[in-house]
Amino acid sequence: MAKVLVPRHGRVTRLTHWINVVALLVLLMSGLQIFNAHPALYWGIRSTFAEPWIAIKGGFPHWTTLPGYKSLGDGRLWHFFFAWVFVLNGLLYLIAALVGGHLRRDLWPSRDQVSLKHFWHEVITHARLRFPKGEEARRYNLLQKLTYLAVILVLLPLMLATGLTMSPGFNAVAPWMLDLFGGRQSARTIHFLCASGIVAFVAVHLFMVVASGLWNNLRSMVTGRYAIEVEGGAE
Repeated sequence: MAKVLVPRHGRVTRLTHWINVVALLVLLMSGLQIFNAHPALYWGIRSTFAEPWIAIKGGFPHWTTLPGYKSLGDGRLWHFFFAWVFVLNGLLYLIAALVGGHLRRDLWPSRDQVSLKHFWHEVITHARLRFPKGEEARRYNLLQKLTYLAVILVLLPLMLATGLTMSPGFNAVAPWMLDLFGGRQSARTIHFLCASGIVAFVAVHLFMVVASGLWNNLRSMVTGRYAIEVEGGAE
């Protein structure tokens, strides 16, 4: 068996990926600073301080927050600025994925992948940390596709919508959003849960990147080329 480099990630995918890395990190850390101003979550229209849905005593550690010093206003400024960076970057990715066919070709499950048998096979294979080789490594597997689609089409839009719902200025333009999410406090809780889901996704993603070949995955996201094993040939 020999290794050859094959195309895997396009330029727009690589560019938006690395912008997302920075934007999401700042959004998370500035969001934790905002949360620390009142480290409790509620459900509904009002916040009953004596009966929080979730409360984190003392909030998150100081070193996990941005800008780092205790300023709710500056934390919001950082959060809102990078939220727009994240949104515009996401729109660029989505438009390019639709126009270039990346969403349909690479992320949408193919017919041979859509079956319960295939799904459980992927679950067992991943649980055993066995990764595809050869030609199979050229494309995303079913679990990757379903996860990426859930994040791109469900989790991130929901996080954006709940973030906007917490804005009094946006409430004046679209008051129905408050009704949709059951009030500003419910929107804040859903926003926090979505952010937690993103953190969980990133943690699993990083683990799988390392487990399946750190250098090969990094190379593919920097240069767009991914090494696979084939019969004969040369790298």
